[in-house]
Amino acid sequence: MNSIKKFYKNKKVLVTGATGFKGAWMCSWLIKLGAKVSGLGYNPNENKNLFYQLNLNKKVKFEIFDIRNFNKLENFVKKTKPSIIFHFAAQPLILRSYKDPYLTFTVNYLGSTNIMEIARKFKFIKSVVMVTTDKVYESSGKAKGFKESDLLGGIDPYSASKSSTELMIRAYRESFFNGKIKCGISSVRAGNVIGGGDWSKNRLIPDSIRSSIKNKTIILRNPNFNRPWQFVLEPLKGYLILAKKQYENPLRYSSAWNFGNKSKSITTVSQIVEYIINYWGSGKLKKLSKNKVYEQENLQLNSFKANKLLKWKPTYGIKQSVKVTTEWYYKVLKLKKKPSEVTNKQIENYMHENKWS
Repeated sequence: MNSIKKFYKNKKVLVTGATGFKGAWMCSWLIKLGAKVSGLGYNPNENKNLFYQLNLNKKVKFEIFDIRNFNKLENFVKKTKPSIIFHFAAQPLILRSYKDPYLTFTVNYLGSTNIMEIARKFKFIKSVVMVTTDKVYESSGKAKGFKESDLLGGIDPYSASKSSTELMIRAYRESFFNGKIKCGISSVRAGNVIGGGDWSKNRLIPDSIRSSIKNKTIILRNPNFNRPWQFVLEPLKGYLILAKKQYENPLRYSSAWNFGNKSKSITTVSQIVEYIINYWGSGKLKKLSKNKVYEQENLQLNSFKANKLLKWKPTYGIKQSVKVTTEWYYKVLKLKKKPSEVTNKQIENYMHENKWS
């Protein structure tokens, strides 16, 4: 896959949501691939934000503004002239979507619509990857793997905001791009992504690490929920491959794509925490049985399409994913290693395992 490195070298790439967890990892990886990266973020926490820990504000052309502000977004794109856009900017938390549904819907839907509208205005944009979620599918109550063609839905504000965004992306693609504008447009759906540097509240890994550091009991609201956990670089690898493919052949590769974990990696929340406690070396767990808000109980993606057409497949199983994630926090928080060193080393190791180095 050295063709990936050659492709991204000196390419102008925009990452929205660069100050977010996945956005920061993507910026780091793109820089390692030799891309010329620009990024935009929104009200980041400079104290515990991965973007700043990795000194990315000094390595990318960077501005902070609201993705809903069309004029600022358009001016930034005019200035940086990206040929590829990875759109991560979002309100990504289910619990917060119940507290602030208006923010969730407007950031996720309107922000994404702004990207699509700008993509059809500028000819220098050749490939756009729109990041949504595995939660865009209508719950069937079964533990089967969702395919890209399955019914979209979602009754919580976060899921609904993302599924409606999927419909918008498809409408733009079919109405303005396919065979009309030479630019690849895809939406990508991934599962519960884990990795070092995620400090979001109400997320399993960060909450567990915070409790472990303070020697507090880790409390789980849904211990038996199954989630398709995957290491952060797994879906990002898929996004990088897809952006290249649709850049070169937009008609063939522009569509919706699942990037799920290994088929046997779906694991309960409590099992993940037990892995973390084991790798960390200490910790206590308390299980609660009730949750006040709705979340799908079983989530699993069918990634056959990406396996077949993109030659993409996950590299790490669930234990390896949790191990590498816990190691990041342990090395940074306990051993006081620089976050940039730990992050870049994990990217290098992953690239080597995938024969990208």
